[in-house]
Amino acid sequence: MKKALLAGAALNLIFAGAAFADITIGVAGPMTGQYATFGEQLKIGAEQAVADINAKGGVNGEKLVLSVGDDACDPKQAVAVANQFASQGIKFVAGHFCSGSSIPASQVYADEGIVEISPASTNPKYTDERPGDGIYRVCGRDDQQGQVAADYIAKNFKDAKVAIINDKTAYGKGLADETQKALEATGKKPDLVESYTAGEKDYTALVTKLKQADISLLYVGGYHTEAGLMARQMKEQGMKTLIMSGDAIVTDEYWAITGDAGEGTLMTFSPDPRKNEAAAPVVKALTDKGQTAEGYVLYTYAAIQAWADAVTKAGSTDAEPVIKALNEGNFSTVIGDLKFDDKGDVTLPGYVVYEWKAGKYDYVQNGG
Repeated sequence: MKKALLAGAALNLIFAGAAFADITIGVAGPMTGQYATFGEQLKIGAEQAVADINAKGGVNGEKLVLSVGDDACDPKQAVAVANQFASQGIKFVAGHFCSGSSIPASQVYADEGIVEISPASTNPKYTDERPGDGIYRVCGRDDQQGQVAADYIAKNFKDAKVAIINDKTAYGKGLADETQKALEATGKKPDLVESYTAGEKDYTALVTKLKQADISLLYVGGYHTEAGLMARQMKEQGMKTLIMSGDAIVTDEYWAITGDAGEGTLMTFSPDPRKNEAAAPVVKALTDKGQTAEGYVLYTYAAIQAWADAVTKAGSTDAEPVIKALNEGNFSTVIGDLKFDDKGDVTLPGYVVYEWKAGKYDYVQNGG
């Protein structure tokens, strides 16, 4: 009788555990290091999405639990994070931020049957050469934003001297190369093409070269930290050269570095998701907590929304049925209604040009 009671109790525990099982998902990005502001954006978006989904009953009756991975935008560390997620039995990752992290990590996810949806990795190779069907992104691509930047430069800086530089990373070089290719297709060639090393603090030699070449517009394929220092150091040299860059300067931290030297800085980014009606409750919830909804916060939220909807439709967290649901579904998210194409890219409006003014960024009002 005692054995029977113990066996029954054990079964009850098993069934109770099954009834209240959790689904652990991952979010990965640069939680530390010089690009940690973007890791924080991904983390904020993921935490809010998990909280909101759980408040509505979870996914298929199970609550979501979030595991945070710090890749510091380093390819080797990203692979280590991916392997750590695999050892945890995680079925889905919202990440990574840097293309140089997402591309090598995606091989691990493909091998381990983990679905990855990047909120922010824009290098075309991430999906063009994806190692498995479960690799997606909810952001645009560098060839798309490079085209928008090139068209803007060709129209508004037709007779000006333009330099294009890159930080030699998968993201920065990829973006600069796409912009240069699109610009040259318009008939305008850059007057100077250079590379620099990410993490440097002193750009005196570069600034001197730009000044001697009388550069009016500096296109930076890289991140906000270096672009901000360049803007400041050019102003200190009495230069009026404008900086233009991509989505990696979509952070208030850029202005914190530049101060007034950032005035007029141009950048390409998708239409501001904070302006979407569907995003209003999420933006309010974050604002009420004193958190930001800028940059890739809502893109991370949307990546988790799309995956959770696919899991609901599939009735499973297993990769094969979830991938089928992601490929076939239309998803209503905070960044808009979206679907994925056969590469894993998202069908959403493309890029627009923004301008920094008085510490804030918004769409360019004229000259676009």
